[in-house]
Amino acid sequence: MKTEWKEAQGEAFDTTGSILFGLSLVALMYGFSKLPNLLGLWLVLAGLAIGAVFIWIESKIQYPVLNLTLFRRNVTFAFSNLAALINYSATSAAAFLLSLYLQYVKGLTPRQAGLVLVVQPVLMAIVSPATGWLSDKVEPRIPASVGMGLSAAGLILLVVLQPGTTLTVVACCLALLGLGFGLFSSPNTNAIMSSVEKRQLGIASASLATMRLTGQMFSMGVALLVISLFIGPVKIAPEHHAAFLQGLRVAFLVFGSLCGIGVFASLARGKVR
Repeated sequence: MKTEWKEAQGEAFDTTGSILFGLSLVALMYGFSKLPNLLGLWLVLAGLAIGAVFIWIESKIQYPVLNLTLFRRNVTFAFSNLAALINYSATSAAAFLLSLYLQYVKGLTPRQAGLVLVVQPVLMAIVSPATGWLSDKVEPRIPASVGMGLSAAGLILLVVLQPGTTLTVVACCLALLGLGFGLFSSPNTNAIMSSVEKRQLGIASASLATMRLTGQMFSMGVALLVISLFIGPVKIAPEHHAAFLQGLRVAFLVFGSLCGIGVFASLARGKVR
């Protein structure tokens, strides 16, 4: 296309690295979904082993599919990607867990539960465009770190959920999560894309997408693992409410703690401009 540019002419495609990377992610994702079964554990270990081989090979070849130098020498790029991984790992499964809480503990219909849960994406949609503009005026790490902190606060507040917790309280926690993610997402993306050269924009975009999908996978894996440990392979019923709430609190405590760590990763990225 006339408006596009091409600066990687003559570079060989890294077929070996691409295959290893794909196998590693598939093994990790599928294995994590099968935990705590033994098959899941072996698949996760296999995924980590293949990932280690992938990193070793990528550090040796001239034209890698994933340029590890970006992570080693570009502090902003590395910590922005780490912050994205942490944020998606901590927040992605919140709506899934809350939907179960609203339906099986609070007794709402799926439609009613959905109307409560819509608070989070609505706030995200309202805030994100403004924070994208804001991150062009101030350092992206400032709104992104504030957003990560708000997400951590919203997740920690969900730790105290009880059967009698009002829908207003749940909606306020969702509003914090939506506001936090809206503040975090656009500035963090801005930081990643602004920290690389034009010829590396494709790698930067793909790296962010990988952090997002891997984080979402990890988040759902934690949620399903907690449910499996506290309830087991049975349908959630009224007699399981106490165990389900215990698992819910553990999951939100893990997610809130992750977001707390993510604040430091976000601040550590340094200045973009």
